[in-house]
Amino acid sequence: MDESRRREISAMAHAAGGTRLEAMEEGPQRHRSWDEELRLRGYRVTPARQLVLEAVARLNHATPEEIAACVQQTAKGVNISTIYRTLELLDSLGLVAHTHLNHGAPTYHLATEAAHVHLVCQDCGKIDQASPDAIAPLTKALDERHGFEINVSHLTVFGRCNDCRSKDSA
Repeated sequence: MDESRRREISAMAHAAGGTRLEAMEEGPQRHRSWDEELRLRGYRVTPARQLVLEAVARLNHATPEEIAACVQQTAKGVNISTIYRTLELLDSLGLVAHTHLNHGAPTYHLATEAAHVHLVCQDCGKIDQASPDAIAPLTKALDERHGFEINVSHLTVFGRCNDCRSKDSA
């Protein structure tokens, strides 16, 4: 990809808006853009990284293949291996988080949105989320009785959504 195309893609990704990331540091909270966060940690801001972050933000709970399809709408030359490497880097930096919602590929979402419980309908596949407060009694009981602390960002509860349950009673 030539340099002018790289700049164009970078500008499009940045112009997409909403590229704010809550800084993960102690003290007063402040906001940094994704590119500031990457640079602060010693990484270059590449168009692929920006496009992957934008896709994760836009899609919310997306597989690498879904993220690749979104990125390739803008930059056809970005292949799936680049998507996987970028997601691995962004996950290790704490900018995105992954979870396993089924037996397939992991799904990714912004790390700033990691504090939620995933609710997956076993009938229709719909993914919803609940606040960690919804399972606070379970979290407390497991800690008190077993000394076990739950990592809510990886917690997935399988069941049936209200729509699928309503179909049975109709």
